[in-house]
Amino acid sequence: MKSFKEEMVLIKTLGIVWYVKWTATILVILAVACRSVDEIPKIYDVFLSFGGTLMWLWVGLQWKDRALIVLNSVIVFMLGVSILRYLAKLDIFPML
Repeated sequence: MKSFKEEMVLIKTLGIVWYVKWTATILVILAVACRSVDEIPKIYDVFLSFGGTLMWLWVGLQWKDRALIVLNSVIVFMLGVSILRYLAKLDIFPML
């Protein structure tokens, strides 16, 4: 039986994936910060979360990590619906 150290594989992120990963992380942190301040409209949280989560979905696809792909696909879908509902209320797209 292999020990824990032998089974653990570290992902070394290089190139553009490294920058996207950290940009996405910063966007998600900013989104949570917006969520915690009542004076900031919640739509900022939704847009920042959408951007960060979409980037994390791309990183998950690059890493071929199914857990990241499933989690971020669902979150991107939910936040996308929320953005479309917000835009529909603004009458930007009257047909929605």
